[in-house]
Amino acid sequence: MRIAALLGLILIALPLGAAAKPPVLVELFTAQGCGNCREAEAHLARLADRPGVLALTFSVDYWDYLGWTDTFARPEHTGRQKAYVTRLKLREPYTPQVVVDGRQETQGQKTAEVDRLVRTAVGQARNYPDMRFVGSTRVDVGSGRVAGGGSADVWMIRYDPREVEVSIKAGDNRGETVVQRNVVRQIVRLGVWRGAPKAYRLPSASDEGFKTLVVVQTPRGGRVLGLAQGPH
Repeated sequence: MRIAALLGLILIALPLGAAAKPPVLVELFTAQGCGNCREAEAHLARLADRPGVLALTFSVDYWDYLGWTDTFARPEHTGRQKAYVTRLKLREPYTPQVVVDGRQETQGQKTAEVDRLVRTAVGQARNYPDMRFVGSTRVDVGSGRVAGGGSADVWMIRYDPREVEVSIKAGDNRGETVVQRNVVRQIVRLGVWRGAPKAYRLPSASDEGFKTLVVVQTPRGGRVLGLAQGPH
């Protein structure tokens, strides 16, 4: 009981407004077998170097039937994109697609439109809850407001910040080398956040080179409410 009470005091004491403004989350849904995704992936790599932006590559698996099994695709990535399709009232998932802060989307090859959405998101006022990593095993989310008094999901995303090259040996991109950046390798739902301070345990990392991101987001492909980059 003493440990729980102490943890509660620590969470409540998280300094309001002490942290730097969190970056805008940009998600690219792509596939190594996608014949028209190279331009979007190159632009994603440029966005990854832009201050105030955290750009991630999610490989989806629904193009695997064309002859090449995407080496980074996961069913969870496809599920995340499908949640956006429903939330944003789209007809179906497609690649390349870019989603900005869970609020707006566009075709990934429309780089000027991607940049416009990112600029708009960077300029918007955002009242994120304070978030703090405790080593590599825990993340604390402070108090905040969920629209309508509802709840939000807390996601852990691990991605590889290194540039990765993959030689494609089958399918539409046979013979080409695909270059990808900030490739998501693991996504796990940690639990629910209802606006009160709460601590969440982090699963252990499978690769020391991966980086850890925690995202607080309204359920089923909703808007991003909070975001924090871990020390590793």
